[in-house]
Formats: sequence, structure tokens, C-alpha cells
Amino acid sequence: MRPDPGKQLRRLLGSGPVAVPGVYDALVARMAQQAGFEALYFSGAAFSASQLGLPDVGLFTLTELADAVRRITAAVEVPLIVDADTGFGGPLNVARAVKELQRAGAAAVQLEDQQLPKRCGHLSGKTLVECRHMCAKLQAAQEARADSSLILVARTDARAVEGLQAAVDRALAYLEAGADWIFPEALQTEEEFAQFAQQVQAPLVANMTEFGRSPLLSLQRLGELGYQVVLFPVTLLRVAAKSVQTALKTLREQGTQRSLLPQMQTRAELYQVLNYEDYQSQDRRFFTLENESSQP
Repeated sequence: MRPDPGKQLRRLLGSGPVAVPGVYDALVARMAQQAGFEALYFSGAAFSASQLGLPDVGLFTLTELADAVRRITAAVEVPLIVDADTGFGGPLNVARAVKELQRAGAAAVQLEDQQLPKRCGHLSGKTLVECRHMCAKLQAAQEARADSSLILVARTDARAVEGLQAAVDRALAYLEAGADWIFPEALQTEEEFAQFAQQVQAPLVANMTEFGRSPLLSLQRLGELGYQVVLFPVTLLRVAAKSVQTALKTLREQGTQRSLLPQMQTRAELYQVLNYEDYQSQDRRFFTLENESSQP
């Protein structure tokens, strides 16, 4: 039986900072698990871009998200942190989202304090809901989860809108309202990461997204500063998308994929990720049983 994902994720925090890559489909999730990562992150931005071809402005539905989460949690044994954006509406919408995502196998659900239409956390033009409204959402989330093992992650985008101290103040209020972990988005210097951690005594999430406002600090350094979880939310998608662009250009110009072969995962390597041999063995066993049962 698969272990409780929330409890599984909570136990990881006792062994130092946890590196959590962003995955966007079941294949990438399996590859990340096989590479040794002990937790995964389902980024709303990566999901929206890869599965729907849409920007990260809150356009996917709860049903689309829950279905995608269910496919990933069925494919791996490690816990999954799920980006639920603003929770799809008010407190009642948040409550339903938490129930659906916990049923889909999420270990943690992340909620943010932006207003719709939301923006990427490292872009300008964001607006925030009032602190009391976000607290009401978190209280609804806390009451809606089937048990306390599900982790509620409160993300605040206040640094870019109201300043660092406002982000700290909101984080403290969110903890009072029921958040388990705090995710301060788009901190701008190493000093800000340190200051935030000094004032907010809770499990903290750092976002190491590329091309944003935050410096790309190492897992070790962030651990020293007081962060327990370090996300790399869109790294794998960006690398994959760049490789696809290069391959398409090569196919267009050369009319053959021969020069791309060294960059490809081989058939054997793909089959290893998918546990193809296990399926083949099961198929042979069932075929043998079928033939035996048909003998007179």
C-alpha cells in the first residue's frame, strides 16, 4: 500500500533542505523519481504551458488540474506538492479544491494571495486579495482536508506589491489561519531571504525559478538561511522546450534526425523508465495461464 503522501512529505523535512523539481506529466515524474528526488512539485505554470498551451494567468480548471495530478500520483511513489493557484475562487471553492486534490493524491496544496487574473510571481502587475480574505481561504482549506496530514502551503506575493515587511506580516497571519508552510514569492536578494526566515518561524519554501527576481541560490545556502523546501518549478520544462526547438529546427533544415541521435533518450532508456520489462513479464505470465486453462 502506498504510504500517506502528506506524512511522507513531512518526514522529509527532518533530513535537511529538500530539493523539489517541477514536473508536468507522468513520464517526467517517473524520471525525477528514478533520479533520486524524494518529492515533486506540480507547477501551475508548467502544467498550463505544457498540457494546455496557455500562459500562467489562472485559465485551467480544477477538474483539469485534479485529473493531471491523479495521473502523476498514480505513476510515482514520492509525494507531490500541487500548485492550486488562488484556489479557483472564494473559501467555498478552495474547500472543494482541497478535497478534490487530496483525493487525487496530493501531499500538499499550495494557495496564493493574488487576485484574478493572476500573474507569474516574478512579473509586474500583480494585485493581492485582502489579508483577511486569504485567511478565510486558509481556514476553509484547513476544515476541508480529510485529515491533518495534507500540508497547506500559503504563498504570499506581497513582496513585490506591498514590500518585505508586509510579506512577513501576511505570512504570520496565514500561519494563524491554518497554513502549515509559508512560501514567500519573489524575494529579491539573499539578505531578504535571510530576513524573512528570521521573522517567520515555520517551514519555509524557496522558489528558485529562472529568469525571475530572486537570485539563484544553492540548496545548501538556502538551507543555511532557514528554508526547508527548495522548488525548481519550471527548470525541466524549459530545458525540454529548448531541446524541442533545437530538434524542430534541425528536422526543418536537414530533413533527417541523424544528428540528433546523441541527444536522444534511447528506446532502452525509455523502456527502463516505464518498467517495460515488468509489463512484458506479466503479459507472458497471463498468456501462459490463458493457454493452460484452454487445455483439455
